[in-house]
Amino acid sequence: MAAALGFGAFLLLLLPPPLRAAEPREDPGAPPETSTAVPARTRRGPAPVTDVAKLCVCDLLVAECDVNCCCDPDCSAADFSLFTTCSVPVVTGDSRLCSQKAAIYSLDVEANPPERVFKLIDQVNPSIFCIHATNYEQALTFSSPEIPTSENFDQLLKQFGSATFSAEPESWDMNTDDQNLSDANETYRYQYGVPIQTVDAFLRLPSPVVSSWCSDENPAGFLVNQATKCIRSVSVEKCENIQAISMLFYINSSILAVPKSSQMVNISVQSVSVQSLNGTRTLLNDSDVLRLPMILDELCINVVLGVSYHITYTDAGEIIEAAGAFVLGAINKEALSIEQSFEISFTQVNTTPVPLSGNPGYVVGLPVRAGFRPQGSGIIQNTNKYSQLTILQSTSAQDCLVAQGARAPVLFGYNMISGCKLRMTAAMKCQPLTQALLDLLKGQSFPDYVASFGNSQAQDVLDWVPITHLYISEQLPSGRERTIPITSSVVFTDVSLPAEPGYKAWPTINAKLPFDFFFPFV
Repeated sequence: MAAALGFGAFLLLLLPPPLRAAEPREDPGAPPETSTAVPARTRRGPAPVTDVAKLCVCDLLVAECDVNCCCDPDCSAADFSLFTTCSVPVVTGDSRLCSQKAAIYSLDVEANPPERVFKLIDQVNPSIFCIHATNYEQALTFSSPEIPTSENFDQLLKQFGSATFSAEPESWDMNTDDQNLSDANETYRYQYGVPIQTVDAFLRLPSPVVSSWCSDENPAGFLVNQATKCIRSVSVEKCENIQAISMLFYINSSILAVPKSSQMVNISVQSVSVQSLNGTRTLLNDSDVLRLPMILDELCINVVLGVSYHITYTDAGEIIEAAGAFVLGAINKEALSIEQSFEISFTQVNTTPVPLSGNPGYVVGLPVRAGFRPQGSGIIQNTNKYSQLTILQSTSAQDCLVAQGARAPVLFGYNMISGCKLRMTAAMKCQPLTQALLDLLKGQSFPDYVASFGNSQAQDVLDWVPITHLYISEQLPSGRERTIPITSSVVFTDVSLPAEPGYKAWPTINAKLPFDFFFPFV
């Protein structure tokens, strides 16, 4: 990583080798590895796991069950009862082998509650050109996903697409006698994708439908993490009467703990942040106070710009807590519309999930994980939202001294560039300003290591790459007012070797024929 002080910072990240097979989890209590065993640059990765019963590519959360991941070892029988399908139904090895093991996962929906069914079978390859045995186990790799094109889009959509949520599932027909009879013996629970019910309808998560304008008819699905942004028309004169920009609109309806029940869960206010017109945010201490839109000095204040719901549930499919974090702002007379953002996330009770960025290799678009290594210990991951590496975030004001603290996550595989403008005056001192710029580019608590893989464990020190610092100092101009651009960038470079096909030589037939074999033709 190189930082050019005064005029810019440059960050260079090297992509890890091609995706390798998942490693089995090691004992968290085992002592951390030391770098004296094998040099980090020459260390070969662990041997790939060839036992299909231990392979689970959909396991992306540590110490928590991944939804619809039937091979996740963290999932219990109660978790399986909330699943609707197995996201990875079949796990196999190399399809070119004549005989191989296959792990089959399915759900027995007839059982009450539904339970997972696991089978380990032997698959036989009918091809006469199959491989009978292989002595190169490292060849077990994951194939690259198929890239959507205009030709295969319909096929991929049919394979991976899912139906959109409806306001009321078709199975809810309360006018039939059969439904009433089954209701008496059925234990209700939320399952994956089922709309979260409230007293009046369902929990709304506004989102754009046809255009970028907000639609309030999109229900939040159980265990479906979502993040949406949309545009809403507003005006200062009528802002006090617009329900969708008021906090009360998002917390005034209680959530049903389980479908069709009388037990209700109120939506509490977790936090309230106020955003000024120049984009800076301030966290309020009295977050439990309801702040409604009002007109003040030709401004409409307490306008809802963002809502983040957090739902806590049990393994029995019951919602026990619901909280919302709000971002409030102000609009002036010139504003005709505002952009609102909405998020919803779920956490199982009594768990502390640690999100991964891939299993095992990084997934393009997920955050690059980072951390520190104190003397004589393993890696301690960053304490920010996703234990990730961050970069200076560009702001609308583009003022470096105002933008301090605003960071954006570094996403794997995405080249990024951001910056701000430093407005210098004659009264500014060079040395304090130089340190302030360095702190601005690095951010608070700049990490020492980045994870080589999306699932690198903190105790495996050799699975983390140290960050190299290179400082290049430049003399900042002084004595007069001027504006200097400050930039920060991230570049990913693929250093892995391309795959080259290689084949063994065909066997030769060493046969001798009698001299008159072709008589009388020759």
